[in-house]
Amino acid sequence: MSTLLFFAEDDPLMSRMYEKAFRASGFDLTVAFDGESALAALKTMDPRPTIAVLDIMMPKKSGFEVLREMKADPGLKSIPVILLTNLAGQQDAEKGLELGAILYLIKSQYSPIEIVGKIKEIAESYSRKEGIPEVNVKVKDTAKK
Repeated sequence: MSTLLFFAEDDPLMSRMYEKAFRASGFDLTVAFDGESALAALKTMDPRPTIAVLDIMMPKKSGFEVLREMKADPGLKSIPVILLTNLAGQQDAEKGLELGAILYLIKSQYSPIEIVGKIKEIAESYSRKEGIPEVNVKVKDTAKK
């Protein structure tokens, strides 16, 4: 059985690259290219995705806005969200986690294969359990050294 993944990324090159990587790893994928279409797709998906991966910098609605609206929607709030972004600031990471993301990944710090591996590991832990499990994941220190 494949894992249903929702992926929102506005950059066509990045989207195609990650789409290939996710599909090659056995994910069943739904893709959106802006925040508004991401929310619309999430609200109509049946079944709901096991996990949602959101870029932050998207047209129409940011990943932060999508995340905030997901957590306020009874039908979407239990979907675990990973933010995948180029924003490397500690404040952005803290904001994303405070809004309810379970993980904040900076694209430049990981290869697509590493990111797919992390997401696969988290998705598998969610699909094995009943309800909403607690996932404690360390976020890389994004402070400049």
